[in-house]
Amino acid sequence: MKLSNQAMGTLMMTLQKCLMDQSDITALLRELDFDVESGELIVENPPTLRFDEKEPSDEDVIMPREEDPYGNA
Repeated sequence: MKLSNQAMGTLMMTLQKCLMDQSDITALLRELDFDVESGELIVENPPTLRFDEKEPSDEDVIMPREEDPYGNA
């Protein structure tokens, strides 16, 4: 049995969320319900993503770009 692309994406999103929140991943993994379709593992209840409607500004830059030592833009 292999992970479906959907299950892989769900696991990667869950890991990213836990890294950003600096929280334990096990609680979120326990909430996921898995099933098998066509020999692949899928997630029955993947998490949903919500984004702020605010447009990013220069003040929102988390990590500014460094100057390219080779002069490329």
